[in-house]
Amino acid sequence: GVGFTRNPGTGENKLYGEYLINAQGEDVVAGIRTPKPLDRLTVEMPQMAEELAELRAKLETHYREVQDFEFTIERGVLYCLQTRNGKMNAQGMVRTSVEMEQEGLISKEQALQRIDPISLEQMLFPRLDPSSKVEPVAQGLPASPGAAAGIAVFDADRAHQLGHDLGQKVILVREETKPEDIHGFFASEGILTARGGKTSHAAVVARGMGKPCVAGAEGISVDVSRREAIVGATSFKEGDTITIDGSSGR
Repeated sequence: GVGFTRNPGTGENKLYGEYLINAQGEDVVAGIRTPKPLDRLTVEMPQMAEELAELRAKLETHYREVQDFEFTIERGVLYCLQTRNGKMNAQGMVRTSVEMEQEGLISKEQALQRIDPISLEQMLFPRLDPSSKVEPVAQGLPASPGAAAGIAVFDADRAHQLGHDLGQKVILVREETKPEDIHGFFASEGILTARGGKTSHAAVVARGMGKPCVAGAEGISVDVSRREAIVGATSFKEGDTITIDGSSGR
């Protein structure tokens, strides 16, 4: 199995990881078979689950840092194979820093020094409510972080008219953007393009402006003349509200 002493995504103080019975470590990380969450170990091997909880406490007390470790259980014996400092996103880093300081594992100075100041930008962008279980209609590239919602518009002039002149929240939807679309960018909450990557014009300009952008959403076909976009079996027209998440590309 592979485990983190705390959740690397949220920072929650709970053992996080996966394991496979009758397998090697490579089987877990290669993604050939679907592993089970570590919570299940309490059902399948309660004694081992207790020992794993002890190991987790030992690792954190010794290293004073969230650990990403690998283990094997062979003939009823738990072996810790290796451990290293766990990689986490900004949210996870902030929460673990605060909680580890409160638990007396690290000092306030150490808590502050764990966090890369640039990564804190991730915490400041508007984002979608993580508890909402909405299925995205398409997946693109996360070109510029943050979430935005607004009515779909398909050309820069219209975006400027609705967004700038009438003060409505709009999302500019294009096949790809060109430099002459810039006035539409200023008037939009976010930008969605069907083509292009993370270094496309739309992505670079949106990042520079600090606006959310999803680029290269291949599943979307944009018809500018009819002012609508087709996504698989569904479609949305000008005036329909859409939401984009530039942090995940959804």
